Amino acid sequence: MASYNVMDFGARPDGRSDSARAFLAAWDKACRAHKPASIVVPAGRFYISQALFQGPCNNGALRIFIQGTLVAPSGYSHSSTWITFKYVEGVSIHGGTLDGQGQPLWKCKMRGGDCPGGATSLTIGESNNIVIDSLSSLNSEMFHISVFASSYVTIRGAKITAPGDSPNTDGIHIQKSTYVNVTGSTIETGDDCISMGEGTSNVWIEKVNCGPGHGISIGSLGDQPQQEGVQNITVKSVVFTGTQNGLRIKTWGKPSSGFVRGVTFRHAVMNYVQNPIVVDQNYCPGNVNCPNQSSGIKISKVSYNDIQGSSATPIAVKFDCSPTNPCRKIGLQNIKLTYGKKPAQSYCSHVHGKTSGFVIPPSCL
Repeated sequence: MASYNVMDFGARPDGRSDSARAFLAAWDKACRAHKPASIVVPAGRFYISQALFQGPCNNGALRIFIQGTLVAPSGYSHSSTWITFKYVEGVSIHGGTLDGQGQPLWKCKMRGGDCPGGATSLTIGESNNIVIDSLSSLNSEMFHISVFASSYVTIRGAKITAPGDSPNTDGIHIQKSTYVNVTGSTIETGDDCISMGEGTSNVWIEKVNCGPGHGISIGSLGDQPQQEGVQNITVKSVVFTGTQNGLRIKTWGKPSSGFVRGVTFRHAVMNYVQNPIVVDQNYCPGNVNCPNQSSGIKISKVSYNDIQGSSATPIAVKFDCSPTNPCRKIGLQNIKLTYGKKPAQSYCSHVHGKTSGFVIPPSCL
């Protein structure tokens, strides 16, 4: 296997010299190779202003081994991406740390200043058969990892970290993608640990620790009138600690053609979570542009099995569904959620379903 070390192309591990060109030159060599090739990033801090690793490549097995840290610009730019892989197939990334240096942008946003949206640290776009193994991501300006219009993407052993009050720092965002696996990962952020947008299907999430953050979310969906649905989602063996939400489905309270169906949530532990189980179909920030406050997203075939732990608020189970498109075929089995020394409560609006086993708090389905 041909191997290309970024330092042979002029990369410098001093955290100051821009190594983007060197990284792209190594990529060019490895991508052009007609046999499997690898790129090696040794220990040290490599400053990368911005990099687009673009295919298609001549080989379907390109491995990137990272021992060091890739460092983003210290100020903030008006770009929406930092490190991007696009139109590639069979690429795997092993180890390494991405330091997004998002603190200056967060401060600007918290002050209510005129700030850019921020850059996603790592974007996988329009690519197939991708593996991200044991990657650490720190302090992204916006999303840490985005998977967009891609298929057969595996993210395992990720460690994603940002302060609980850092705005818009979703851990992993998946959109218009299919066959995505996220396993064995720890995610601490200021927004959703994992979020799934429109056109997402066949996602498997297992053994993920989430918190701080906003939980694992499907949505928000239904911002646009025409929107692809979300289906075949499995979330299992997950632990939420001190999060705003646990297992959440969120849709805008306005007309839309989208749907959510075929979702399984099982074996989840809630440690002092504000909204352990929540479906919110009345999302409408500032009550602007939501005629009739009624969501067009159709939610059906969602099951919750073996969800246990503690709620930080009295209402531990909340189904606030659409009056024109009620939630259907919702299943609750073996639920035990407590609220301090008082009984927790359930809230139901426009929802149909059934229960089995023990369900605490008592179901309002």
